[in-house]
Amino acid sequence: MSNLQTTLNGEFTLKGKGLHTGVDVKVVFMPAEADHGFKFKRIDLENQPVIDALAENVISTARSTEIGKGDVRVSTIEHALSALTAMGVDNCLIEIDGPEVPIFDGNASIYVENIKKTGIKELEARVKYFQPTEKLEYVDEETGAKITILPDDKFSVCTMLAFEGSNVLGNQFAVMENLSEYETEIASCKTFVFLHELEPLLNTNLVKGGSLDNALVVVDKKVSQAELDRVAELFSHPKVDVIGKGYLSNTELKFENEPARHKILDVIGDLALIGKRIKGRVIAFKPGHKTNTTFAKSIRRTLKRNPDQPPVFDINAEPLMGVGEIKRLIPHRPPFLLIDKIIDIEENNIVGVKNITMNEAFFMGHFPDEPVMPGVLIVEAMAQTLGILVLNSLDEPERYSTYFLKIDNVKFRRKVVPGDTLVFDLELTTPIRRGVASARGLAYVGNQVVTEAEFMAQIVKNK
Repeated sequence: MSNLQTTLNGEFTLKGKGLHTGVDVKVVFMPAEADHGFKFKRIDLENQPVIDALAENVISTARSTEIGKGDVRVSTIEHALSALTAMGVDNCLIEIDGPEVPIFDGNASIYVENIKKTGIKELEARVKYFQPTEKLEYVDEETGAKITILPDDKFSVCTMLAFEGSNVLGNQFAVMENLSEYETEIASCKTFVFLHELEPLLNTNLVKGGSLDNALVVVDKKVSQAELDRVAELFSHPKVDVIGKGYLSNTELKFENEPARHKILDVIGDLALIGKRIKGRVIAFKPGHKTNTTFAKSIRRTLKRNPDQPPVFDINAEPLMGVGEIKRLIPHRPPFLLIDKIIDIEENNIVGVKNITMNEAFFMGHFPDEPVMPGVLIVEAMAQTLGILVLNSLDEPERYSTYFLKIDNVKFRRKVVPGDTLVFDLELTTPIRRGVASARGLAYVGNQVVTEAEFMAQIVKNK
């Protein structure tokens, strides 16, 4: 998967009934600019209010995920967000003329088909990832549900269902090791409901738009044919019976563990509310919308406190560039060469490392009794890292140099001292045009940003 953000290549329109409201709804999925994320626009309301699809806006998880601001609401968003995320779309404006996204077939297939048909295009901005560096976990003490994210360099989901007393579901397990499996292994898996839940849901004004065609109905207790006929009549459905291991004959079971697979679909949709792609292994025990979205809210609070995550790298891995390769790209030499190695480099992004030791020459005078790395040298090291990124993109880099035209919005958040390892993360903010490169840079020690700055550099041919 590319490291650039994406959006739809065009728009597509879908029409259907809301599961719980029964209202006929039209929903239009539209391209959006970089860093837009997912937003829902209620075009049926005055001023057409927009709601960000973010965890802090979740207001209800009763049988679906619902977001809102004030009196404006949109519910049953999880299947659409799941498909967009799994198919690699980062930005989309979703216009809707009602309060609920249609249920369609109770899965994500219709979204996947239309996303593929419409196509996806890249944008000129780097993907923003949430990549935890340690185990994160949320436990619902009341229900025993638990969701965990473990550090990993890719996204995967494992779900475990536990329905005590059910001889149909009982304990069920499913795994999606890679998003490439989503289209064939997850998207078509329907939501499920227990037979004994159907009439109470109708009596509480839920599932007004439900039918026996858009859900698996689990029959885990002996029931008479007369009762089955009554349920079919409630939903205006032809006669049904119980097949296989305990499902109504209303719909065909695609996988033995289809309910657990559908929970993977839901987890992906609910965790999309974090607002970033995830790199990590998600393990969800007895998952539900409440557990999923509460966990997403917790992560959102963490991201608000520290929105810039440091690059994750293996300290034991071979660097992409050592000092020898760096010296072939930029003219700096000791004691003014301030980069030890490059650990990641892509078209628009580079990550460099500088180990700070007591032997640095500048500590002799800055300051003898309290050694602190000069802030200007941290900025210089970031500039050198950007120079490596820019020159590495040229056919004959040794014939060029980079000269900085301006450095803006420099901020220092803490001092850098002997024993620290500085990690520099530089990203082009616009494509290189007419020999000019613009970028944003962050310098980290551990998980903390110590310096940030914006750079503009000119590429000049050496005389």
